[in-house]
Amino acid sequence: MTITTTGFSHLRLTVRDLAVSRRFYDTLFGWDVAVQVPADADAATRERLWFVFDGVIYSTPGGLLGLRPVAAGDDGFSEDRVGLDHLCFAVPGRADLDAAVEVLDSLGAPHGEVKDIGSMLLLEFRDPDGIALELSAPKG
Repeated sequence: MTITTTGFSHLRLTVRDLAVSRRFYDTLFGWDVAVQVPADADAATRERLWFVFDGVIYSTPGGLLGLRPVAAGDDGFSEDRVGLDHLCFAVPGRADLDAAVEVLDSLGAPHGEVKDIGSMLLLEFRDPDGIALELSAPKG
């Protein structure tokens, strides 16, 4: 028997510096914050929001995406280790990929060129921790 799923509920990325990562994700995507621990939170609030891990959880069109600031400052992402290879977000079309290139350039974020891979268009880039990310758009 298999388990029927209806999509992803949430994903959390481990980051080194929450402020740096937030600037990147806020500037690039502008997602609404679903949950974060207020800076002036009391002990009861911190206990109730334990699952945020002093990070932030965004509400995205496909579910929730969290940033958890627990990585050591000298740690780095590698898609060649067990775990995440990359994460790809869908965008409506080619114009969105071209606009993303401009935003990535303004952030100084490394990225490739928009590629036609046959079935779709793809833009590869990295976040401040070097996590491999992509944007994909349908052709046409």
